[in-house]
Amino acid sequence: MAIHHLRVVARRSYASVSSLHATARAKADKLSADWKGTSATGNNTRNYIGGEFVDSKTDTWHDVLDPATQTLLTRVPETTSSEFAQAVEAASHAYKSWSRSSVLARQQFAIELQHLIRKNADALADSIVLEQGKTLADARGDVLRGLQVVETAIGITSTLVGEKLEVSKDMDTEVRKVPLGVCASIAPFNFPAMIPLWTIPMAAVTGNTLILKPSERDPGAAMIIAELCQRAGLPAGVLNVVHGTVPTVNAICDNPAIKAISFVGGNRAGRHIFERGTKNGKRVQANMGAKNHAVLMPDANKNLALNSIVGAAFGAAGQRCMAVSVVVLVGTARSWLPDLVERTMKLQVNGGFEKGADLGPLISPASKKRVEEIISSVEQEGGRIHLDGRGISVQGYPNGNFVGPTIMEAVTTMKCYREEIFGPALTVIAAETLDDALDIINANPYGNGAVIFTQSGATARKFETEVNVGQVGINVPIPVPLPMFAWSGNKGSVLGDIGFYGKSGINFYTQNKTTTSLWRAEDAVGNRASVNMPTMN
Repeated sequence: MAIHHLRVVARRSYASVSSLHATARAKADKLSADWKGTSATGNNTRNYIGGEFVDSKTDTWHDVLDPATQTLLTRVPETTSSEFAQAVEAASHAYKSWSRSSVLARQQFAIELQHLIRKNADALADSIVLEQGKTLADARGDVLRGLQVVETAIGITSTLVGEKLEVSKDMDTEVRKVPLGVCASIAPFNFPAMIPLWTIPMAAVTGNTLILKPSERDPGAAMIIAELCQRAGLPAGVLNVVHGTVPTVNAICDNPAIKAISFVGGNRAGRHIFERGTKNGKRVQANMGAKNHAVLMPDANKNLALNSIVGAAFGAAGQRCMAVSVVVLVGTARSWLPDLVERTMKLQVNGGFEKGADLGPLISPASKKRVEEIISSVEQEGGRIHLDGRGISVQGYPNGNFVGPTIMEAVTTMKCYREEIFGPALTVIAAETLDDALDIINANPYGNGAVIFTQSGATARKFETEVNVGQVGINVPIPVPLPMFAWSGNKGSVLGDIGFYGKSGINFYTQNKTTTSLWRAEDAVGNRASVNMPTMN
C-alpha cells in the first residue's frame, strides 16, 4: 500500500500557479473559487471542525506540489494540539445526538451524499490529478470506487438489522449493533477520494462520528468530500478533518475519546499506529504493504492476459496497493516476455490532463529517486532490465516526477522482488510449474492479492484453493471486491482482524449489545376480570 511517511516538511519556494499548463491552471482556479476548504492556487488548506472550515494557527506547514511541474498548489497545516482537541470535542458532542438519530435519517444522508458526489465528480477528479498526478481517467475511477461504498451504505436499513429469539416462555434475547463513538480514519496519498469514502459513509450510517486525517500530500479531494457531506445535511461535528504527520497521528492513537482507527498506508506507519492504538485500547484496522503476483499459464488467452497485466502493473504509475508488481511466467509462457515488453512500450507517459496519457508522474521527487534506485539494483544483483524507464523525458514537463514503465527479469532474492516498489516497475519471475509459482507466492510475506491467467478450470481451482492471499483473481487482474463484499487482504499486508467496507465495515464500526428481557404474558394489565370462584390452586 502507499508509503505513508510521517514527517514534517519545511516551507520552501516553488513555482507559482502560472507555471501550470493552461488546462491545469483553469482547473486550479475553479477549484480554488468553488470550494471552501482547499486551494489549488497556493493558498492554505483549512481544518474542518464542528461544521466549519477554519484556518489553522499552526507554525508548521506542508507544501503540496503538482507532481508534473513542482508548482505549489496549497499549504497544509500541522493541526495544533488545541485544534485537534476541538475536533475531538466536536465529534464527542455530535455523537450524543447522531448516535440516537434514526437509521432512516442516517440513510438519507448517504442517499444525498451519493447524489452530490456524482454531481461533483469532475471537481474531485481534477483535484486528484493536480495533487496526486493520476491521469484524469484514473482519477475518475478513484472517485467511482469510493462512490460505490457510499451507494452500498445506503442499504444500512437492511444490513444493520439485529437478531431476536424467544429463548424461553415470554423471555427474549435480542442482539443489536450499536455504534462505538468517536472514530478516526488515516488515509494515504494514492487514493485521495476512495479511501476517505471507505470510512466516512460506513462510520456515519452506523451512528458514529469521525475524525479524518487525509494525506498531507494531497488533501484536496478529502476537503471537497467534507463540504459535500455538509451540503448533504450531515450535522456539525459528525465529520471533522484535521491534518499533519507524526504529531497528529500520535494524537489520534493516544486520545481516549477515540474508540477505533482505520488506517491505509505503508508498513512502518501501519505497525506504529496498530501497536500504539491497540495499546491504548482502540480497535484498529490497518492495510499496509503489498507484493501482488500475476501467474501467466501457457494456456492463457494471450491477448487478455498481456493487456490485463500491462494495465494492472502500470496504471496509476504503479502506485496502487493492488497493482500487479510481479508476473510469474510458467513454463513456455516465458516466451511471451518480448510481447509483454512490446505492449508496454506503447504506453504514453504524460501529465494527467493530457489527452491519451496512460500514466502520470510519481507523487514526489523522493518517490522517483527510490523507484530508480531499486531499478538500478537489478543489474547490480545480476538481473536484466528489458525496458528501462529511468531518465524518461516528457515533453512540456521537464520537472515532473516521471519514471517510465520498466520491466525487470529477476529472482526472488533480489531487492526488486523483496521490497514494495510502488512505481511503474514490473518484476518478471520464471517458474517451471504451477506448483513452483504457488511456492513463490506463498513464501512472500505479503498477502493482499494474486491472480492467474488460464483457460483451464482445473488449474484455476488448484490456484484458488492453494494460494495463500486474501483476494484472488482468475483472469481478473485487480480482484478488489466490490463493497457489497469486503476487503480481505491477509498475511503481512494487514493488521487487525476486521476488514474494510461491506459487512466487515459494519462490524468494525459497531459493537454488539445483547438484551435478555422477561415480560410475562399473565402479568398483562389488559386481562379480563374473572368472575369464577377462586380455587386457590
